Amino acid sequence: MTVNIPALKIAKVVLTAYSSTPDQTDSTPFITALGTRTRDGVIAANFLAFGTKVQIPEIFGDKVFTVEDRMAKKHDDKIDIWFPERRLAKKFGIQEAEVIILD
Repeated sequence: MTVNIPALKIAKVVLTAYSSTPDQTDSTPFITALGTRTRDGVIAANFLAFGTKVQIPEIFGDKVFTVEDRMAKKHDDKIDIWFPERRLAKKFGIQEAEVIILD
């Protein structure tokens, strides 16, 4: 089922990927900055409020992601997408795509 949610903003953003490994996170790799557990659909972004929902249709179609984590301050203009395995995060690499900010 496709849900049409009006977009608030569309922006071209650099996307990176991370997994729950201590060298990519802090000392609590499975806990987000919001205090939730990492899981599919979680992203880190410093320029969006916690709870903001986004879509990245060029790469993920209609999938909706939620901001629940933060990145190092030097990455204020990027989005980091959580993956369950390090190899999947590495395979995703660094990409640039249009991001639809839903709310």
